[in-house]
Amino acid sequence: MLLRELVGHPGLGLRLLHGSGAALDRPVRWVYTTDLIDPARYLSGGELVLSGLVWRREPADSERFVSALAAAGTAALAAGTAGSGSTPDDVLDACRRHDVPLIEVPEQTSFSAVTELVVGALAAARSDRLAHSLGRQRRLLAAVADGTGLDELVAQVSAATGLVCRVLTATGRAIVAGPRPLTDAELDRITATFLTAARLPAVVRGAGRSRGAGDGSTGAHSVFPVGPASEQRSTSWFVAVEGAFPAWDASIAEAVDELVAITALDRARRGEGLRLARDIADDAVALVAGGAGNRPETATRLRQAGLDPAAPLTVVAAGFVDRPDRLEIARAVLVDAASHVGPPVVGVHDGLAVALVPGEPGPLRTALHRLEPGLGPERLTVGMSRPSEPGALAGAVREAHHARDLAEHRAGALHVVTGADVTSHVALLATVPDEVRRAFAARVLDPVLAYDARNDAGLRETLEAFLDCSGSWSRAAERLHLHVNTVRYRIGRVEELTGRDLGVFADRVDVFLALRSR
Repeated sequence: MLLRELVGHPGLGLRLLHGSGAALDRPVRWVYTTDLIDPARYLSGGELVLSGLVWRREPADSERFVSALAAAGTAALAAGTAGSGSTPDDVLDACRRHDVPLIEVPEQTSFSAVTELVVGALAAARSDRLAHSLGRQRRLLAAVADGTGLDELVAQVSAATGLVCRVLTATGRAIVAGPRPLTDAELDRITATFLTAARLPAVVRGAGRSRGAGDGSTGAHSVFPVGPASEQRSTSWFVAVEGAFPAWDASIAEAVDELVAITALDRARRGEGLRLARDIADDAVALVAGGAGNRPETATRLRQAGLDPAAPLTVVAAGFVDRPDRLEIARAVLVDAASHVGPPVVGVHDGLAVALVPGEPGPLRTALHRLEPGLGPERLTVGMSRPSEPGALAGAVREAHHARDLAEHRAGALHVVTGADVTSHVALLATVPDEVRRAFAARVLDPVLAYDARNDAGLRETLEAFLDCSGSWSRAAERLHLHVNTVRYRIGRVEELTGRDLGVFADRVDVFLALRSR
């Protein structure tokens, strides 16, 4: 019910003492009768406050009372004149100062008559909205049952409300893009608000608008979470609607709520499909990491996952620092980010989420960085290989892992290190086809490994410690808890078996690279 309808009712005799034409278009949400001098704690906004002014002992009391109504967002004050005969001037002055509409209720009109009229009108309007809402719900559910896609349902709600609706993920991926794509700046603002707002739904201010901008600010959006409140926002979807939701009427708010609920159903359905694809993704990643990148079974798995098995692929490894319990969240984040580039082929390898992505994954890096505002104290580190042919994918997996290790040493909530940033032997080995690398390692080390297998001599362990300690006999012995002479004897046996002199730098490099190639 609008104030205009209340004031204009012929049977009540109400008189408007203060209030502009725009103020008369304010909706009345409820009626509250009080004689408390500070009733703000009992008001939530939009009420018509009825008062017999019993609280007024002196003119200064009017300022206290009316300022409390203004702070609470009251629709209007209806002042009774049964006790005073007319509305005191100080009450009128206070209403003018705080722009609170003031209605005078004549002595012959009871507060109960005003209350009955308002409550009756609100009940009738609520009944009409309910009937309309139920009809809309039936139409939407019927459309879902008929197989109507989410894009079309979102378009229907956008047309019905006059507000553009979109469905997005936490990395800014458009599930439903709307009539025009959002700019990167808009996506950054919208996703940052979704990830960091103290409570949802929340309003995203438009570019260049101050915090005091009104609800109708140009470029404003409202964001609504899709799914349970307990879900991690970094792995969630949300509905973004143009406009600020506090200014919407009830019918628009209900339509958006229904859209959010239907979007949650659609997301759950898609989630089932992703869960079924996990085993395929895990197999594909395991085969690639094991050096079978160019074998027929790997090509089959990649093709099943939606990738071209003959095309170059980039390997991405991601995980939360010191949080192995967050592995599935890292996988979900990587699935979302990888979907910006191509099909989400994401498995688990060596305690990390690992994605296989076609080509150059530039959009993936941008998508991951959108999550940074919502990470808080947690640290997500990501390593990316350079694009590699199928035969060299095992090396790309190692390169991505090594890049991710480098990212761990950098400060901040999120760091992405690419293969171009890796300048060690790992990057060199990653470019060598798996068969060549394995053959080189076998020629150099197979005699040592065979001797260990027959005699349990610990030659490989001693060799690794010796090289890690830069050829220092004493430090290697200390690390292995062995006598120095034992270390010298074992390294001597390695030299005999490999035909390399580990006192010669070139031979030492050969053995080191063979160890790292395995």
